[in-house]
Amino acid sequence: MARLSRRAALGLGAAVAGAGLVGVDLALVARDHRPEGLIDGVVWQIHGGALDPRGDWDFIGARSLLLQWLVADGTSFVPLPELGLKLIPDAPNWKRIVREPWASRIIAGLAGDFSEPKARANVVELGALSAKVARQKLPFRPAGFYFPVEADPTWKDVSRMREALAPIPRPLWVSCYDNSNVGPEALADWIDLWLPRDVGLFFQDGCGVYTRTPEAARSYAEVLSRRLGPRRFKLIAEAFRPAGTGTFRAATAAELLPQLKAYAGFDVFVFDGPHYVDRLIVQQLMAG
Repeated sequence: MARLSRRAALGLGAAVAGAGLVGVDLALVARDHRPEGLIDGVVWQIHGGALDPRGDWDFIGARSLLLQWLVADGTSFVPLPELGLKLIPDAPNWKRIVREPWASRIIAGLAGDFSEPKARANVVELGALSAKVARQKLPFRPAGFYFPVEADPTWKDVSRMREALAPIPRPLWVSCYDNSNVGPEALADWIDLWLPRDVGLFFQDGCGVYTRTPEAARSYAEVLSRRLGPRRFKLIAEAFRPAGTGTFRAATAAELLPQLKAYAGFDVFVFDGPHYVDRLIVQQLMAG
């Protein structure tokens, strides 16, 4: 599975066919008829080419927004003058974003790095910076925090995560993936070795690069939710597919809908809403 931050510079690939829904104005669709619970939230991976997220994800249930990070590679996406970090030009319009129905709850990603090896090498330092970011005045009130250094069973020094997470305020979340397909029970055992008991987990389903099927991802979710407790577990549905030559395209609604239906009963966030789940795909998901 391609990790979240590896896709920072990827845009939307091939267009998705309208299938009779082109031109439909979602403002005319009664929100009472949206498929409640199809998703719970969206992930937004902020970078220089994606600073103005717009979508209709609330029509398929989204009320929460997971920000990948507020600081990446030393650049800030919110004003943090006391920390001396450079604010990106044309910073996001947080006043608008916090009014969006799909951002009623915001989980604030903290300090990370676009490079996974670099992030892991500097995990303790990023934890210390994240703790400082979390204690600054932000342009919204976070419902929780997310530490954007992702883990998988190939990370030999993953035990350093405990030290990195210690100073960060709670409620706090991290994410992991399993490209190695060690299996849900083995993955749960591995997570138990390093994840503090007061920190929650987002599990990346692995469907984005066909690491596993939605049904196999659900079996992971069932085991991890049972081992961690349902309040400490959320599932990330990868809304992209390989497009060749190392790039990705948006999953079609026909690909994404079975994925989301397979996860009924879990808290599901789509990665990444602004990049891969546009208004047309939302319309198609609503049509079922």
